[in-house]
Amino acid sequence: MKSAVIVFPGSNCDRDIAVAFEKASGRKPHIVFHKDTELPEVDVIGIPGGFSYGDYLRCGAMAAHSPIMRVVRERAARGVRVIGVCNGFQILTEAGLLPGALIRNRTLKYVCKTVALRVERTDSAFTGRYTEGQTIRIPIGHGEGNYVADAPTLDRLEGEGLVAFRYVGVAGSTDAEGNPNGAARNIAGIYNETRTVLGMMPHPERAFEPLHGNTDGRALFDSLVESLS
Repeated sequence: MKSAVIVFPGSNCDRDIAVAFEKASGRKPHIVFHKDTELPEVDVIGIPGGFSYGDYLRCGAMAAHSPIMRVVRERAARGVRVIGVCNGFQILTEAGLLPGALIRNRTLKYVCKTVALRVERTDSAFTGRYTEGQTIRIPIGHGEGNYVADAPTLDRLEGEGLVAFRYVGVAGSTDAEGNPNGAARNIAGIYNETRTVLGMMPHPERAFEPLHGNTDGRALFDSLVESLS
């Protein structure tokens, strides 16, 4: 599996996702900068977490207009897999690659902890190593992770099976108790219409190896390798 990681001014999780790609695939990813206008031929593109352009205007709003994002849009249209994590999810919504938006957490406070997620779909390149309905534990770290969209968009995401992950509480409940940021319908991650683009607020690359204290995120990267190699 050949991969690339996009780096913006203020990205701070680019090395984390690059290490996960390399350890899962055995190949170093290409590191591509926001001002670049070319991208090597790869199977998957990672857009990392952080604070692109200092989160000025809106999180991801300026990064969405970086030169490299034109190429990312073109590759996504060709079916190249794209994963955006945390700030990367925000960038994907601002770039129009995913619907909805990420706004301030319900509490208006930054939240950093490990949360429980339910895997909603396993028929994508990102989730084949999980089982449908499986509960996994993945870290979050964000101030603007509250996913919102209008009711017709939310209904479409639900109806077409485009919700990838959902925050859950005790015994898998999808109420406010397990929702760390107020996201609509406890949505933690979504796909595009073809399930080739994934945006998620939790950080699977922070739950990759035993030294992290949790390896529940590893299956996402192994799924990509298995599907794309």
